[in-house]
Amino acid sequence: MKTLKLKNKFQTNATLIANDFIDNYMVQANGEFVKVYLFLLRHLDDPCQTLTIPMIADCLNNTEKDILRAFRYWESVGLLKMERDSEGRTSGLELNKIPVSAHVAPSAHDEHVKASSATGVGIVKAESVNPGSVKAETSPKGVLQQRKAPAKKAIPLDSLRTQKELKSLLFVAEQYLGKTLSKTDVDAITYFYNELGMSANLIEYLIESCVENNHKSMRYIQKVAISWVEEGITTVEEAKAQSLNYNKNCYTILNAFGIRNRGIADFEFAYIRKWTEEFGFTLDIILEAVNRTISATHQPSFEYADSILEKWKDKQVRSLQDIATLDIAFQKESTAKKSSFYQKTAAKNLNNFERRTYDMDSLEERLLNSN
Repeated sequence: MKTLKLKNKFQTNATLIANDFIDNYMVQANGEFVKVYLFLLRHLDDPCQTLTIPMIADCLNNTEKDILRAFRYWESVGLLKMERDSEGRTSGLELNKIPVSAHVAPSAHDEHVKASSATGVGIVKAESVNPGSVKAETSPKGVLQQRKAPAKKAIPLDSLRTQKELKSLLFVAEQYLGKTLSKTDVDAITYFYNELGMSANLIEYLIESCVENNHKSMRYIQKVAISWVEEGITTVEEAKAQSLNYNKNCYTILNAFGIRNRGIADFEFAYIRKWTEEFGFTLDIILEAVNRTISATHQPSFEYADSILEKWKDKQVRSLQDIATLDIAFQKESTAKKSSFYQKTAAKNLNNFERRTYDMDSLEERLLNSN
């Protein structure tokens, strides 16, 4: 039989992904988090690649905060460990081996990936230890070809997934809030997840965005969560768009009041929500009320502005033109009232004039006697 000559034109420059990751982790994670994890796996075999957080963010079209949020998520589920420097900045990453399912015997190899750098996430390298604790040979840059993980059987998506997500979520919440969660905090986050139907990723972004705006009160966070549900926000992308627009409006209104260099207070945020959501006013109408408030009081007063907007709501104002029409009608009414007042005052003064009375006979007698 003639010997066959086999030519290899198959793409060998590939990234191997463990089946357990696809079966048990990918389905629970935000798509952006999965992108970050796959990106790290991709660069395990790149001996010339030095990674930094800004570089990863630029490659994936994300912000640096998005990348750090993904790191924290994978750390919370045990697939990654973050190393931090003395200033608390991320200085390295360690990608842990994906835990095997309970019914699958553990692998003989214990693979993990380390990354370190003084300025961010550095050169990615991998180490592999065999049962005899003998290190595998690495390249000059410390890069080792990743071994293919043995196939694992997928586990059904049941309450176990919920428990894992909640556990991960509570861990991340503690990191953001900087404290051990109280029972009230845990109940609130569980309420977001179970009752409001918010995804773990959306809840994480909710907490992160509130903390970034200096609001760590769970009561405040719950108000925002309910407002998102009422507005039909179901994804992080929708929440980002809404938050960006809302923050822009809030700080525009604060600037109009002359309030700068500080975050928005809870009562101020409540007023702005009332004006935009309950009253349904656009930003230009609110700014008009703010300008009139400053002109009348010469100081920022949300209460005074609220009284103006209350009246406009009752008059069904929907545009600046409606306000101009009300101003004209008010001016006419005011002029008519003043005119009516002056007429009544003049008539009253005329009626109150004391008329003199004369006795003609007495005057005639005086005149005769004087002669």
